[in-house]
Formats: sequence, structure tokens, C-alpha cells
Amino acid sequence: MTANPIIRFPECMTSRDYLEDDVDCVFNEGVLSRTLFASEDSKPAPKNQARCKKIPVKETTSVYYSKHANGKKMINEYVKERKISCRKYGKVVLYRNSNNGMLFAIKIFYKCSLRKVHITPSETAMSNVLREVSIMKMLEHPNIVNLVEVIDDPKSDYLYMVLEYVEGNGTCNISETQGVDETTARRYFKDILAGIIYLHNHNVVHGDIKPENLLLTKNGRVKIGDFGVSYVFEDDNDEFWRCLGTPAFTAPECCSDIVYHGKAADTWAMGITLYYMVVGCYPFIGDGILDTYDKIVNTPLSFPKELDPELKDLLQGLLCKDPMQRTTLTAVAENPWVMREGGTVPQRLCGCKLRNIQP
Repeated sequence: MTANPIIRFPECMTSRDYLEDDVDCVFNEGVLSRTLFASEDSKPAPKNQARCKKIPVKETTSVYYSKHANGKKMINEYVKERKISCRKYGKVVLYRNSNNGMLFAIKIFYKCSLRKVHITPSETAMSNVLREVSIMKMLEHPNIVNLVEVIDDPKSDYLYMVLEYVEGNGTCNISETQGVDETTARRYFKDILAGIIYLHNHNVVHGDIKPENLLLTKNGRVKIGDFGVSYVFEDDNDEFWRCLGTPAFTAPECCSDIVYHGKAADTWAMGITLYYMVVGCYPFIGDGILDTYDKIVNTPLSFPKELDPELKDLLQGLLCKDPMQRTTLTAVAENPWVMREGGTVPQRLCGCKLRNIQP
């Protein structure tokens, strides 16, 4: 498989910033400023939004800290095991429930810091966290990471999101599986597709589909995680104007200061993810964000000569630069390459009023 390209970054950026940061890119007099994404009003999900959870998310308003008999730190009934990852405004830590021994991944946010980061004059980064919580409270699907509990004590400086722990075979996500065989890539992609169809049917745009946000279970199934830049739209109006997610996965229409459709942008990001899995590199990468955006908009899509023709056809549909001509998720689910080996993508019937909407 093709090796990942050598990428040069501006001095102010790291490779992690370039490929992984969840940013809203704003152009101002030729200078690229980077801020956390927020929706226009940063409101939580509408109260009448359909919810699929059979067991509601537990909401805990008190937190106490202690030590387990083995000396490890505890938050309520959860015993700390190890840190999983660390981001700018929070971290993810593996905890074990002392009552039943189950493992959970807990996202920990420092509320004081988030409230100091202003996205707009009247909005702070804390709005993003609250929106992520409100969205995840709605969702229940086998290909989406499940939110179990929210611990938010008004007296505490921290907010905790208790999530199911996705325990893969030595890897926390599929970012290390680039260049997999087509059979494996198809299985992963069908899981991603099933999850995105579910989200779009429930008026949720993920906004940052990429390998780092796709967790691989020990059974080889994919679960979509990290809803930090996701948003809910109403009345099938998924128009948006801010640049979401990660530069290498940004759709062409998002590279300009124009309104675009969030669902079509998710579809593009799925195409980039599939390309990365089967080819082993990203199709559009430049020397920095601006050059990457230029390549996304202007550089034709190319493929290795040995690529399966049906897979090539699928990728051309997913990565069509014109969002109006880009393939729909219905068409993707019926694509011959997708249906090969295992048939159609499973459709989850929900108990909510949106279950019969087609993607």
C-alpha cells in the first residue's frame, strides 16, 4: 500500500493540529485564525427532539473524590485505571466501576477553562460541551458510542461524561489501520455508514468523521465517537456556514465562505475515510491548511491503478466536488461494492417518530 506522504507544517502548527484538531477556520485579511467550532446559537437539542435511548442517561449532580482500597483515585463509584488521551480542554480517562467491575471511558472537562474561551462575544467553549451532551443523550445505536452518565456538580470545576469503553485489539481507533484489505475496509465502512444513516435520520450532523473518531471494538466493529462539533438541525434544514472538523476531511463547499449542507459534508468525510483505509494516504494534502483547501477544491481525484473498479466508482460518488451531484447515502447503501460480502447495510428500527425517514 502507498505510504503516508511527508507533510510540512507551518511553524505554528503540529501534525496533530493539522490532521486532528476540531477547528472552525475563519479567514480574515489573508490570516487563518483557528477557534473551537460552535453552532450559530449553541443551543442544546430541541426539547421535542426524538430520543432513542431505552435507558435514559443517568444525571448526577454531586461528585465526591476518594481513594480505593488499592490506593487508586476514585470519582464517585469509579476507580481510575489509566489515562487514554488528552486534548486541549479536557482528557479521557479509563475508569472501572467499583460495584460491577465494568470499564468506562470518562471524558473530563475543566469548566473554568471552557468558560474563559469565547467563541463569540456571548458564547464560550462550554456551549460545545453542553451541546455534545444534549446530542448524545438522544442517541442509541450499535455503531455509536453510548453515553451512560453525566456527572455535573455545580460545586465542582469539572464535568464528567461517562461513556461506554470501546476496547479494541490493542488499538483505540481505526487511525492505525490504514491500508487494510478491501474485505476489512468494507466491514468497517458499512458500520460507519449504518451509524451515519442513523444520525442523519435523526437530524444530527456529526461534523468530524475521520479515523481518529471511529473506535474499533475487540470484535472488529466500528463505533462513531466524539460529538464535540456535532449539531442538530430542524425541519430537514441542514444548512450551515462554518467550517467544521478537520482540514484533511473538509468538503470542497466548506472551504469557501458559503452556506453548505451538513449531511453532504459528512458524506464527503466518509469518502476520505474510506480512501484512507484502502489506499493508505489522504487524497488531498497540501503544505498547510490553505494549500490543503486549494487541493480539495481544485485537484482532481486520483486512484492507484490496481483499485477495484466498483470501489473506484463508489469513491468518485462520495468525493464528488459538487455537493449537489454527490451520491446520497441511499445510493451508497445500494452500491455493488458495499453490498458485496454480507449484503445490505442493516437499518435499525427506532422507537421514535423518525424511524421511517429515508437518508
